[in-house]
Amino acid sequence: VQLQASGGGSVKAGGSLRLSCAASGRSFSNFVMGWFRQAPGKEREFVARISLGGSSTYYASAVKARFTISRDNAANTLYLQMNSLKPEDTAVYYCAASRDWSAQVSAYDYWGQGTQVTVSS
Repeated sequence: VQLQASGGGSVKAGGSLRLSCAASGRSFSNFVMGWFRQAPGKEREFVARISLGGSSTYYASAVKARFTISRDNAANTLYLQMNSLKPEDTAVYYCAASRDWSAQVSAYDYWGQGTQVTVSS
């Protein structure tokens, strides 16, 4: 599956952004989908994941209650709604696809190119 992330930008603290990830190729609905992020000088870290049908979600503690992951299998699109953004959320955000219910980077076989999110104080 090919993944294309979009929707990043620059916002002030407390603002919101909605990221999208368009999928093509292999059946999108066959994959667990996740969002990860990587800040300068840091390792890539898990943000959120969603099950095949979208009924189950899981979030990193740092973003829980502020971010919402969702998917539209008919449109082959993954979303990440980010509210109450903080400067520490600044990073390149990546969407990824996996056949496993996992938060590990190594479990994800397909990756989008990343979209930059910058939050200023």
